[in-house]
Amino acid sequence: MTPHNKFDRALQSLPLVAILRGLTPAEATGVGAALTNARWQLIEVPLNSPHPLQSIATLATQHPQALVGAGTVLRAGQVREVHAAGGQLIVSPNFNAEVVREAARLGLVCLPGVMTATEAFAALDAGASGLKLFPGEMITPAVVKALRAVLPQGTRVFPVGGISLANMAAYRAAGADGFGIGSALYKPGMTAVQVGAGAAEFAAGYAGIMRA
Repeated sequence: MTPHNKFDRALQSLPLVAILRGLTPAEATGVGAALTNARWQLIEVPLNSPHPLQSIATLATQHPQALVGAGTVLRAGQVREVHAAGGQLIVSPNFNAEVVREAARLGLVCLPGVMTATEAFAALDAGASGLKLFPGEMITPAVVKALRAVLPQGTRVFPVGGISLANMAAYRAAGADGFGIGSALYKPGMTAVQVGAGAAEFAAGYAGIMRA
């Protein structure tokens, strides 16, 4: 299954990206199992975590059905490193055309961070698979709705930053396709059991939104 096939499948089932900033390689096995047991299929280890490529390699090997990759990817060289470690997802806090083009060249799913329509269209022109709307605290559901009105049909948008069970419904109604969940799901030092409980709560909350 290609990275883009995995991405499409996750969008249909549970389009939530687990952002595991601070995860250590020793925690990767337990936390990965906790997430996939709760049906999460999108897993991101930011590159400013301890030995992130080791964690990505472990997660990608142990959960081949999931789309595993890196966040805070700032340079094209890092895209190649993530790819070599088995990562298939590239997420950035910003839009860097070289990063997006390298990810596209390697067949990876790439979600660059954007805030404005100008950045959004430039990212899509470079080959982005979707858009990370960041920081979410500055991009309200009303802004998402306004962007959705001008973006090409089918553009995937993921608000990231400050997303919680309390505000997901409003963003979804405004046109969000999915969400990145960071500290509300995982903080350094949390046990796999704690992460699993939070993951199950988010999964149930999202399912409730879709049923409403």
